[in-house]
Amino acid sequence: MELSAIMSPANYPERSCSYSQAITLTNRRQIVQSRKLKYVRTTSPSLKLSPVITDCDNAEVIGARECKGKEWIHFVGVGGCGLSALAMLALKQGYEVSGSDMTWSDAMDALREAGARVYIGHSELNLRKNNGLVPDSLVVSSAIRGGNVEILHAESVGIPVYKRGAWLGRITKGYNLIAVSGSHGKTTTASMLAFVLNAMGDDLTAVIGARVPQLAERNIICGTGCNFVLEADEYDCCFLGVTPQIAVVTNVDWEHVDMFQDEEAVKTIFRKFIGQIRVGGHLILCGDSPVACSLVNKTDSGSALPVLRNDAFQISTYGISSCNDWHAVSISPNSCGGSDYQLFHKGLHIADISLQMPGVHNVLNSLAVIATISALSTDQKNFLSSIASLKLHLQNFEGVSRRFERIGTVRGCHIYDDYAHHPTEIQATIQAARQRFPFQKLVVIFQPHTYRICSRLAALKDDFAIAFTNADRVVITEIYEARETNLWKINGRDLAISIVDPPSEFIPSLIQVLEMLVVHISKDPDHETVILTLGSGDITSVGRKLLTELQHRLL
Repeated sequence: MELSAIMSPANYPERSCSYSQAITLTNRRQIVQSRKLKYVRTTSPSLKLSPVITDCDNAEVIGARECKGKEWIHFVGVGGCGLSALAMLALKQGYEVSGSDMTWSDAMDALREAGARVYIGHSELNLRKNNGLVPDSLVVSSAIRGGNVEILHAESVGIPVYKRGAWLGRITKGYNLIAVSGSHGKTTTASMLAFVLNAMGDDLTAVIGARVPQLAERNIICGTGCNFVLEADEYDCCFLGVTPQIAVVTNVDWEHVDMFQDEEAVKTIFRKFIGQIRVGGHLILCGDSPVACSLVNKTDSGSALPVLRNDAFQISTYGISSCNDWHAVSISPNSCGGSDYQLFHKGLHIADISLQMPGVHNVLNSLAVIATISALSTDQKNFLSSIASLKLHLQNFEGVSRRFERIGTVRGCHIYDDYAHHPTEIQATIQAARQRFPFQKLVVIFQPHTYRICSRLAALKDDFAIAFTNADRVVITEIYEARETNLWKINGRDLAISIVDPPSEFIPSLIQVLEMLVVHISKDPDHETVILTLGSGDITSVGRKLLTELQHRLL
């Protein structure tokens, strides 16, 4: 069976209908009980959120309900960041959860500790119990290809099979959904939004595609209110499965070149996503992104710039430019290594904002959060009365794992790690590093990733060549082998040769890179040096190994 036969955004029916019989509340075990939530519960008197959803009967939440049994959900590819979050949420909501993957991950450790049954390898035996019962539903990661034995077995015995986008449509139905999308920045923006709303007293639910150290469950919040913050991914058209009340678009870029033929194809899928916004909803858009702005209609307002408009929903823009509804002025580094700026709304100074995280991209992420919380508020006066609380929690947000994450410091060596794997992300991360360390030597270690990078190296070679400009030295490793076949016959050496500036070199293995760094830093351990590892593969292990080795040698 081809994976396309599984429920996916391409074959969803109209939003006014249920997706399929498999998604209705009365499934074959008849166990999911509904619960009425007539308001958004909040413990903060300073923030009143607009109760856009006043009846959550259709929300698929059973954790806080009384129920007569447990629906069993099996997740195929459960070790990844996307599906592991959904599996953990299902556990916290009271589902029985199992899952499988080809390799073990830290996420699977957390799931097992929380009560899930997790397996290495895919087998139809994972879908059977001694009493003969089988799962009620199968949820499949975008990484899983057709012909998977668990999918085939589920189909043969009549178990409903959902791709991730279809499952997201099921579990968010009936919520006041805030879907944070964008080619770059959606993880940090969604994490920051969930953290701030939770800290301000909103009892929300959230699903994030990365670890957020300040969240108790790291990548989810399991609340009982009607708000649901979701990191909405365009890969495999996942975000077309949801119908948000509020949609955030941080930017639009040709990111997944293995999935989309060109930038126009990316714009097309984002337009479809925006078309999913509920009537009367709200679009929060980065006005500094020309491609993002091109997704919606423009009307001549008689002023120098056209106005973005849509008859079905409201539009608010944010950015650095003063043309945006929400914009930042006088951005400057602060003593915490982050950024300070003055917040303006339609020309009026609202507040002075301070962030722990460096980089202009994080200023933009915080503006998206502010604009979204304003859209959620009952009225502008109520929002302004809560601005002191909002400022405090923005300042307290420490960031997301693998987003300019500090690994540690030994003598003069500062070690950081980041997930950046696209030229735009690499430039933004290096800019953030330069903001925090303007005078220190910056050494960047970049590991291309077969699945995410190899096709990009072919399509975006010129962009990669200039992405490292602000570093002092660049080391490129061999490509990390993942699930994509290298049809382009490109390797890490090709990228190293193409980099115009600064000096770059090709060191194939991570072991060799680690040895080089230890020798280099040990020669002059007090020289101020920043080591920044970049990439979405196992490059993330280098920083911690380097820290351990330097501590052993130099302390």
